[in-house]
Amino acid sequence: MERSRFEILDVEALRPHYALTLRHWVSRLEERRQQALRHVSEAMYRVWRLYMTACALEFESGGTGVYQILASIKRKGVAAVPLTRRDLYDHPWGRSQADSSVHRH
Repeated sequence: MERSRFEILDVEALRPHYALTLRHWVSRLEERRQQALRHVSEAMYRVWRLYMTACALEFESGGTGVYQILASIKRKGVAAVPLTRRDLYDHPWGRSQADSSVHRH
């Protein structure tokens, strides 16, 4: 990226989020099994259930990672982005239920 004049401004590891999301999707699929089977075969249902479960296990074990990279064309001066992620967490859409138990000072 840097050889293409991009400057990396932030990197966020999303592996734990992907593991949780996949577990949630598997749970929702299992809860709605009969509805799913009205649209796909039993074999296809099982393929997707197995695939998402295996992906969740792979993310949980650390075998696979995923990263979100924020980059910008390199310019002189300070980049036009906040220096921290604080602005993300100060917005209601940036807070999770887990954040609600954390004391803010």
